[in-house]
Amino acid sequence: MSSVLRAALASLLTLCPLAAHAAPCVPQWVAGWASSQMVPTGDNALPAGSLGGATLRQIIRPSVGGTGLRVRLSNAYGTAPLRIDGASLARAVKAGSAAIDPASLTALRFDGQAGVTIPAGAEYLSDPVDLPLRAFDDLAITLHYAQDPQGQTSHPGSRVTSWLLAGDHLNDKDLAGAKAFQHWFTLSGLEVSRCQTPRLIVALGDSITDGHGATDDGNDRWTDDFARRLQADPATRGLAIINQGIGGNRLLHDGLGPNALARLDRDVLVQPGASWVVVLEGINDLGTLTRDAPVDEAAHQALVEQMIGSYRQIIARAHGRGIKAIGATVMPFMGNAYYHPDARNEADRQAVNRWIREKGHFDAVVDFDQAMRDPAQPARLLPAYDIGDHLHPSPAGYRAMAQSIPLALFAGR
Repeated sequence: MSSVLRAALASLLTLCPLAAHAAPCVPQWVAGWASSQMVPTGDNALPAGSLGGATLRQIIRPSVGGTGLRVRLSNAYGTAPLRIDGASLARAVKAGSAAIDPASLTALRFDGQAGVTIPAGAEYLSDPVDLPLRAFDDLAITLHYAQDPQGQTSHPGSRVTSWLLAGDHLNDKDLAGAKAFQHWFTLSGLEVSRCQTPRLIVALGDSITDGHGATDDGNDRWTDDFARRLQADPATRGLAIINQGIGGNRLLHDGLGPNALARLDRDVLVQPGASWVVVLEGINDLGTLTRDAPVDEAAHQALVEQMIGSYRQIIARAHGRGIKAIGATVMPFMGNAYYHPDARNEADRQAVNRWIREKGHFDAVVDFDQAMRDPAQPARLLPAYDIGDHLHPSPAGYRAMAQSIPLALFAGR
């Protein structure tokens, strides 16, 4: 290289120092874990006074890693402001245990303060925490309640053990003597900071997405199995997935929680990084139509039309946010003793699935019906995938659901 060329190059690098270095990391937020909130009822609710002055430790598992995080707390169904005196974060020792690694214990802050008052109906993000984490790290979020909530906000179907102990135990290594249960309270999300462009799959569904029949503390819902597939493939390794399933959920009416359209904005559209929504909703609409008594042909036709209208609404609202909508076909449930479906209910299911599969509606289709049905009796779940109620999959069934999803749907965006 001539001396003149070397001098010119040196001058260029002086004027443009970034040309000599890699572009700096610009972290962006993506939802790494979430749970849909609702009002708990019956045995899902804690007795009045349980949370006031007590410590609650809850375990979550993010689907993607990053360089930092922040926690989202919810008072969505509270009727008065909720005061949290303190909160902490730590790595959990293992699933199914309240023990934490003390070396990882970090106090969560809210606007620089130890505590936070969450307005009625609102959610609140913690300050960012610089904590490198990997996909599937078990994290313990511990809250100390200054008061009992006026209106509990919860996700009943956690499939993960939480621990409640009277008094302030934010920094305890373990919670000996704590009451254990399978619910989450007040905790609605974990956002992860990453240098990559945020890309998120939101699974919107009912108890089949929520994981009824999965192993407690086993993380073997279909979304968990699919998250592991995403992370194992270099083409999809940067994608996050969150589970926004609620047991009993319907498209058209409230059940154990708000209907799918009522919760679409909070659970899907505003989630940071949302790029796709996988919609597995409708089996409870089909089943409840005739659960208590038969209905006439006009009612069957009206139900199918209204369900399709709800799908159209989800697609349109997702597209308005630049989110692709993926339709999942409704799985078989013939033989279920709760819904006792007959040939007319099966005809409704087939009509709904025909519409889902037709081009020009959803951006793509995941055919869970085809993957899960018994070839010898297509109106029924394959026995090897059936938990036994002819409605919900077993862990083997959830694995089969996850394996049936084409990774190519998400690899190119």
